[in-house]
Amino acid sequence: MRAAAALLIGAVLASCSTAPEPVQLSPQAQHELAALLAGKVAGPPMSCLQNYNAYDMRIVDDRTVTFRSGASAVYLMELSPGCNSLSSGHYALLARQAGGMGYCSGDIVRVFDTTNHFTVGSCGIDRIIPYRSSASRY
Repeated sequence: MRAAAALLIGAVLASCSTAPEPVQLSPQAQHELAALLAGKVAGPPMSCLQNYNAYDMRIVDDRTVTFRSGASAVYLMELSPGCNSLSSGHYALLARQAGGMGYCSGDIVRVFDTTNHFTVGSCGIDRIIPYRSSASRY
């Protein structure tokens, strides 16, 4: 009886892990992401992506978004599950509150349907990884 209770408690604690689950990209998303990151090197994950770098957004899939900053930098944002309509072609837009510092790890973001004007999902930002051309420095 005690062994069963210990196993049950262990299973419950293991399910509460805060580590982000790995993002599995489709072959099409892998190809698109490879094209966006060609010639660039990953830097250490960032805690926030400032507003001035958060433009030219490209949705790769429901859990992956990139932002380009000029020709030398791309910021890869990995999202938690929940933004299921982001890449569905329903004109959904990743939205954030106006006036904030930008996108930060741990923030909750919304998917907003710009056609019907309502929120269709939300998820958290797991990681933000900068990619820069190999000639640039971090």
